[in-house]
Amino acid sequence: MSTVTAVPIPPVKRSYVVWLVLGILAALVAATALAFQGDDFLTRNARHKGVVTTASGLQYEVLTPGSGAKPTDTDVVLVNYEGKLLDGKTFDKSQQPTPFPVTGVVPGFSEGLKLMPKGSKYRFWIKPSLGYGSEAKGPIPANSVLQFDVELLDFLPEQVLRQMQMQQQMGGAGAPGAGAPTEGPGGR
Repeated sequence: MSTVTAVPIPPVKRSYVVWLVLGILAALVAATALAFQGDDFLTRNARHKGVVTTASGLQYEVLTPGSGAKPTDTDVVLVNYEGKLLDGKTFDKSQQPTPFPVTGVVPGFSEGLKLMPKGSKYRFWIKPSLGYGSEAKGPIPANSVLQFDVELLDFLPEQVLRQMQMQQQMGGAGAPGAGAPTEGPGGR
């Protein structure tokens, strides 16, 4: 038979318990702060009222609704646009309505254009994988989220535009000085 000798534990000072509880609370606050630090811009932005996130991760907000048809991959759009970085620095802006093929731009911009009816104005937030990814392009740093304000004025099927250009070159009716579509924002 064994005998167990009980060793009494001396009482802990109340101030130690208070410091222990305060330390645990401080650790919880620090852990919460670290969790929110990983909450990037696009995650926070997706929570704003009116911001829609597509399956690909493109985010957009309708600033002015339009009506009617929407462009497709085979169309040439006429837009006013301004591209900014998240710090507010403008990296590209149209000086006048600019024509370009829907597929002649980065994937996120192209996807956004196809969501817009004529006469609408949208704001796009394009994540790096739908923009330039890990490449730096001029004033755009690598892995940048791009913000564009885009106004869709009009669009035509590319084939119709080319026929109009051929008629103009052959002396047919057409706007003087009209040329081929230029490369738009995020051109490849």
